[in-house]
Amino acid sequence: MGKRSEKKMGRPEGTNKVRSLLPQKRRRSREIALQVLYSIDIRENISPELAIELYPFESEDDEVREYSGRLVKGVSENLNEIDALVRKNITGWRPERMVIVDRVAIRLALYESVVAEMIPVPVAISEAVELAKRFGTAESGKFVNGVLGKIVRALGYDDSGERPHAGDHNC
Repeated sequence: MGKRSEKKMGRPEGTNKVRSLLPQKRRRSREIALQVLYSIDIRENISPELAIELYPFESEDDEVREYSGRLVKGVSENLNEIDALVRKNITGWRPERMVIVDRVAIRLALYESVVAEMIPVPVAISEAVELAKRFGTAESGKFVNGVLGKIVRALGYDDSGERPHAGDHNC
């Protein structure tokens, strides 16, 4: 299958810059993105831009602010595609029925690894599990790991995060 355009995949400009961002800054950016996306989820009529604007970024550096904003906007802009991946590949667990923190962590991981291809799949899963453990319930880490593992296997990724049969990720 042919290579898809960056626009179709939801890949933000400057994706290569992500790799130069220190892991601690990426982790902090994900924590902030999770909190902002959580606030968007519980307050249905708030735009991603307003939610980002309302977050108290005063003590955060510019790279963290920029990357967390990219994550929030990316998840928001690709929400239907991300939720469709969950619905299609997970029997009995619609995103709306999940604990909000778990749902947001899953969405972040799928956006950052599968949709935008900003980071390797195993890294995204590991980070999502850590976010779920930190901000979710006692069972959140296991749940997020199981859901993401099932989705990426269904999409054709192997244990290393490689996708032997490149093609459309909406399988």
